[in-house]
Amino acid sequence: MNISEAAAQCGLPAKTIRYYEDIGLVRPARRANGYRDYSSQDLHELRFLQRARGLGFSVEDCRQLLSLYKDRNRASADVKALAEAHLKDIDQKLLELQSLRSTLSTLVEACRGDSRPDCPILESFAEKAH
Repeated sequence: MNISEAAAQCGLPAKTIRYYEDIGLVRPARRANGYRDYSSQDLHELRFLQRARGLGFSVEDCRQLLSLYKDRNRASADVKALAEAHLKDIDQKLLELQSLRSTLSTLVEACRGDSRPDCPILESFAEKAH
């Protein structure tokens, strides 16, 4: 099937599929006229990548996950280690976001939000810029 059909069936934009091909994540066959010819296995791999990316795995993590998926001699410990590392990254990002939220919440509470020009939010930004 062509890229438009593949995109419709797997729910990814054609541009994303082309990108995945450019970086070697998927390798569809080519027809005699040079057009891509996606197989059911290619669609399966594209859906796999879509789910992994949806969980926030990086492209390189997806490359490893796809390689592990294809390796029937893999150890599940390798997959788990990759997932645990990603989970640790998510936890760190959550901590950072909670800190950002706390700081911004404090600034919002300090701002009167009236017609006067003084604004603790902008003053805080100006202090940090120097």
